[in-house]
Amino acid sequence: AATPRIGDILQKLAPFLKMYGEYVKNFDNAMELVKTWTERSPQFKFIVQDIQKEKVCGNLTLQHHMLEPVQRIPRYEMLLKDYLRKLPQDSLDWKDAEKSLEIISTAASHSNSAIRKMENLKKLLEIYEMLGEEEDIVNPSNELIKEGQILKLAARNTSAQERYLFL
Repeated sequence: AATPRIGDILQKLAPFLKMYGEYVKNFDNAMELVKTWTERSPQFKFIVQDIQKEKVCGNLTLQHHMLEPVQRIPRYEMLLKDYLRKLPQDSLDWKDAEKSLEIISTAASHSNSAIRKMENLKKLLEIYEMLGEEEDIVNPSNELIKEGQILKLAARNTSAQERYLFL
C-alpha cells in the first residue's frame, strides 16, 4: 500500500524556491521601477490603471499582485509547520517534512523582510496621501520609525500646541 507523503516531494521542488529568492531580491527594484514609470509616463500610468480595473484583478493594484509571490513562501512554511505538528513522529514522512521545512524556512526569512518593506511602503504611501502629496516620502530607503501626538512648546510663552509627528 502506498503511504501518502509530501516531505519528499517538497524537497524535490526546493531548487525552484531559488526562483522566489531571485524575485524577492529584485522586488524593491521592481517596485521602484513601477513607481518611476507611473510618475514619468502618463501612458504607462493609464495602461496600468486600465488593467487594474479589470474584474480579474479583483480591485487590487499591480503592487498588490507583485507582492503575491513574496507572500507564498511564508504560507508554505506555515502550512508545513502545521503539517509537522499533526504528523506522528514515527511517520515515514517525518524526516523529509522536517528537511523541507528547513529549506523553506531559509527562503521565508528573505520573503519576510520584503513583506516588511512592502508594508512600510504602504504606510508611507498613506501618510503621503494624508499630507496632500506635498513632499514625496515614498521611497524604499525611507522608514517610518514612529508616529503620534506631541506637544510643541512655544519659545516666547509657555503655551503648548498639539501636533501630530511622523518620524
